Formats: sequence, structure tokens, C-alpha cells
Amino acid sequence: MKRITGRGQVITPGAPGFDAALLGTSFNAQDPGRRPDLIIQANDVDDVVAALKRAREEGLKVGICSGGHSWAQNHIRDGGLMLDLSRLNSIAIDEPSGVAVVGPGCLAGELNAALAKRRLFFPVAHAWTVGMGGFLLQGGFGWNSRASGLACQNVVAIDVVLADGSLIHASETENPDLLWAARGAGPGFFGVVVAFHLKVRPRSRFVGLKVQVFRIRHLETVLSWADRIGPDVPHEVEFQMVFNRKAFGIGAHGIEVMAPVLSDSWKAARDAVAFIEASPIRSLASLSLPLVPMSLNFMMKTGEKTLFLPDTRWTADSMWMNGPIDPLLPALRQIADSQPPAPSHALWLNWNGPASRPDMAFSLEARTYLALYGGLKGRAASAADETWATDHMKALSAHSVGIQLADENLGRRPAPFMAPANLARLDALRARHDPEGRFNPYMGRIA
Repeated sequence: MKRITGRGQVITPGAPGFDAALLGTSFNAQDPGRRPDLIIQANDVDDVVAALKRAREEGLKVGICSGGHSWAQNHIRDGGLMLDLSRLNSIAIDEPSGVAVVGPGCLAGELNAALAKRRLFFPVAHAWTVGMGGFLLQGGFGWNSRASGLACQNVVAIDVVLADGSLIHASETENPDLLWAARGAGPGFFGVVVAFHLKVRPRSRFVGLKVQVFRIRHLETVLSWADRIGPDVPHEVEFQMVFNRKAFGIGAHGIEVMAPVLSDSWKAARDAVAFIEASPIRSLASLSLPLVPMSLNFMMKTGEKTLFLPDTRWTADSMWMNGPIDPLLPALRQIADSQPPAPSHALWLNWNGPASRPDMAFSLEARTYLALYGGLKGRAASAADETWATDHMKALSAHSVGIQLADENLGRRPAPFMAPANLARLDALRARHDPEGRFNPYMGRIA
């Protein structure tokens, strides 16, 4: 998506440009068919306060959009008010305190670029154009998150407008329950965060990427190896497999073994990814590149140009799993064999997170993550292409412990996304701070 310019407006159905303004808030080119009663494009915090007061006076539900990367287009609902926060995109970095304050409409790439100039780092989203608002609220699986923690863990405070139009600051010492909820509630959060206060840290001295590519016929062998060594992969490495119909370097259906690494030195980075070059399946690779220094900015933009293409109708779905991969291999083979044309792709991510997290709404993760991204340009070749992601996740649901809100598909396939006790606490907080149910609930939620 391109950065929106021009002063925000209030737009009603039937007005010129209503559909363009609505669908222009979504990275997903799918038209969900849903239409709100009103669009408010906020220019500043005062506009947000006024919008919430108007919603209360007129009895309108509220949907919120910051960057528009919701695969499910959660912010586009039937009826109510759609609040576009993309113009609240400020960045202020206080180096002495190690805190950056960003607006929800700030894009991941914008924040990364501003921090890089100061040799500072935050685990921003992997794609350049992801809005930080939705990314931070849903948990934030960003660059180097296995070592640096989830992005939401690094949110130290928020400024939030509640359903009654009041502007509140929340931190560990002031309104801590609101900060607790903002760290992981995702699209179920019951307020409009107008500023996130982020803890930043020194930037790694070395950033690079190690790549191997295998033909898809080696799927079972590659994934079995990856699953076996996953728990021992250093935390500074993002070890992942991508099923791609146009795999890098071979232009054919293959598995891209991607290992971005952030480390203190090139030598330390080479040591961290040495397990790939020394693997027993190395001889099967059609392409094996050495560890190459590469900026996060370049990787973010390249990923969007090769995988997350614009003007594409997307359906995503995901699952966390703890069990061994062997029972899943037949289903993973079916996923690959039925994979629609590029840019559709599948992601197998070695996560193996820490034994514990801070107390926050985010509370569901597992050993391994699998996500399917069905991306169609133009008409689908078959009906199955339209439902590829959902159908295969349904078939694997017995192996799943839940989903990640970053790749949620709750409107089509309800699934757990939070620990039951955390969800109950979140519901209690929502009842206290949004007693009239002004903010839209999760789509298709199940406990």
C-alpha cells in the first residue's frame, strides 16, 4: 500500500469516492462486500476523540484501521463507523531514554528506517507497509523476535481513547490493565490507541541472510530435518521454510529455506547459521548461497515484491502446533501439491519460544507455526484455489493448539487465539471500559 496523503475527511455512503476510500484502507484487494455507515479519516487525536463521541451519540459500532494489513479485513464491517488512523503516523525518538513514541498509522518500514539512522532497533513487522497499530496490538512477531521478544512486550505505555471519548495514558504504573490488554488483544481491543511508547535497543552490528532452495519433491526430507533441529537453532536466527511456486533461484516449485540472522558480528552470524551448510541434506539443495550481509530495509521491501504482492485477493490462515511433524507430512504434501499459483505461499516457522512471557493478553504460542497465504490475481483457476488456506487448516485442526492473530481467519474458521483465563480477563476489562459494546468484537470468536 502507498502512504495516504491529503487531509482526512468524513465520508458517507453514496458520496463520491466512498468505496475507493473504504477499499483503499485494505492491502487485500478482495472486496468483502461489507459496508460501514460512515468513514472518518482522523487527522489527529482530537478527530479520534470527536469520532468516538459521535459514535456514542449516534449508537454506532466502531471498526479501526491503521495500516490495512488485516488479511481478514477485520476493520471493514457492515454498519457502524470505520475509523481510519493512517494519518496518525508520527515518530519521535528519545535516545537518552531509549523510547520511541509512534502513531498507529506509522509503517514498519518507516520506523525501521528512522531507528537505523540512530543505530537503534525495534522488532518491527517483516513487511515494510504494515501499520504499527494493528501489528503491536496482535502481539507483533517481528524481526529478531525470538531474541528480542514479541513487539508487544516492548510496548512500555500507550495513549488510548476509550469508548466514552476520554484520552487515557496507560503504563505499568498507571492504568496497567489497559496496557495488559493492549499487549495482545489484537482486533478485540476496546479502545483506540493513538500513541505507542516503545522500548528500543542498540542495533545488531551484523544483519544478513542465509538461503538454500530445494525442489518441492524433497519436501518430506527437508521438513523432517528442519523439525528435528529446530529446538537447537540459535534464537538470533529466524529459521523458516517457504513453499513457493516460483522459488528463488530456480523459478519452479520449491522450498526456500530462509535464515535471517541479527548478531554482534559476521563471525557470530556465520556460526549461528552453520547448521544449514553442514546439514545432511545439503547435497539435495538446488541452490545454496553463503551468508550475505543485507539490511532489514532491503529484506522488507524484497519480501513485499516477491511474496506479498499488491492488487491480490488474499485469504490467510494459521495454526500453532507442538507435536512432531511426521504425522503432518501427508497433509503438508497435499498443501504443496494443491498450492495455487504465486504469490500464494506456505510458511513453516521454527518458533520454539521462551519458557515464559510477561503477564499480558498475548498468551498462545507453540513450538512450530504454520501459515498459508492464498493470493490470487484475477480469476481463480478453480474453486479450490479460493479456499485453499481455509480448507487445509480445517483438515489439520486436530494437530493445532490455536492460531496467531497476525494471520487470523476467524470470520471463516473460528479457532482459539488466547489462553482461556486471559480471554476471560479481557472480557471483564471490555465490560468495564466499553459497557455499551461500542467497539466491534472479534469476528467468529470461540473461547
